[in-house]
Amino acid sequence: MAEKPKDLEERTAVFAEAVRVFVRRLPRTISNIEDVKQLVRSSGSVAANCIEANESLGDKDRLMKFRTCRKEAKESQLWLRLLHTGEEDALDQTRNALRQEAHELKLIFTSIIKKLE
Repeated sequence: MAEKPKDLEERTAVFAEAVRVFVRRLPRTISNIEDVKQLVRSSGSVAANCIEANESLGDKDRLMKFRTCRKEAKESQLWLRLLHTGEEDALDQTRNALRQEAHELKLIFTSIIKKLE
């Protein structure tokens, strides 16, 4: 992934888009088919809940949405870890970059949550 957007909504959307590009290149194994479904859901949920947090109805709602963002980012890390890349270096590098981005998003959401609590 190139330079990361400063806007968190945009950054999470770019992450979800990058995941979708990545999974189209993966080998079609039984485990990948199932894990990809979970990864696509969790990465999209990070972005969707970030939008919802910014449009929240109040402080409790905002806090809960950001907690969900953090949970989904952590889940995305797991699904990325479990995917089989067929030992292809380019796919491994992309997976590692996506895992790093999920980790950074998790840290950002943790910081936001601490400030809201």
